[in-house]
Amino acid sequence: MAMLELRNLSKTFNPGTVNEKTALSHLNLTVEDGDFITIVGSNGAGKSTLFNAIAGVFYVDEGSIVLAGEDITYKPEYKRSREMGRLFQDPMRGTAPNMTIEENLALAYLRTAKHQHAFFSRTSKADRAFFREQLARLDMGLEDRMRQPVGLLSGGQRQALTLLMSTLVPPKVLLLDEHTAALDPGTAEKVLKLTKEIVAEHHITTLMVTHNMHQALGLGNRTLMMDGGSVVLDIRGEERAGMTVDGLLERFRTGAGKALDNDRILLS
Repeated sequence: MAMLELRNLSKTFNPGTVNEKTALSHLNLTVEDGDFITIVGSNGAGKSTLFNAIAGVFYVDEGSIVLAGEDITYKPEYKRSREMGRLFQDPMRGTAPNMTIEENLALAYLRTAKHQHAFFSRTSKADRAFFREQLARLDMGLEDRMRQPVGLLSGGQRQALTLLMSTLVPPKVLLLDEHTAALDPGTAEKVLKLTKEIVAEHHITTLMVTHNMHQALGLGNRTLMMDGGSVVLDIRGEERAGMTVDGLLERFRTGAGKALDNDRILLS
């Protein structure tokens, strides 16, 4: 069953000006329920633009977006956020720094609740016990700091908290936009391990942009490569299992007609 269908998506910024930029060009993609897809590509390939289109940051110029059978092409971003989780490269973007850890979790929990007046409800004692239990699995001691402002946390702690907030109520789709790239190697590995555990536990359909080619081939079940606002390579199954980084780069060269030009990827 398809969880997410992207049909003929196109988006051009600043049309008719000297700054015109085609960010998505007739992109088609079907994401099956439970897919964990890693995405790599050149600089300006359209990876983050694709995520913005899915999340509803802007409306596409052409095409449609269907989530779990519902056409959400013109659904507002705030309504899509109830069904999607998203993490950014910047750990500071996913949390409210002046609110406590508990308040951030409550905000995320109530925002995704189904009943009409959930957002104006209060968290119960059982909810707080649930928050504490979930924080404990991060193994960062945050369950004992629930009343502290999030602004006092390190970048890695905030990113782990954002991951937890995005999946407290498992979303239909989880978008990870290089969510470990700004962290030190040890913390990045810890957040990545948590990501894999949470995604597997809740069977969350996930798309993850990464600059690390080894991650691209080692995580999940599919790897996409983007260039010029389109998907130029989609590998899975036995082909992916036997693929090396050099082989993936060569396949990109064949599919895109040029070599990959992202230095962060090539040096990873």
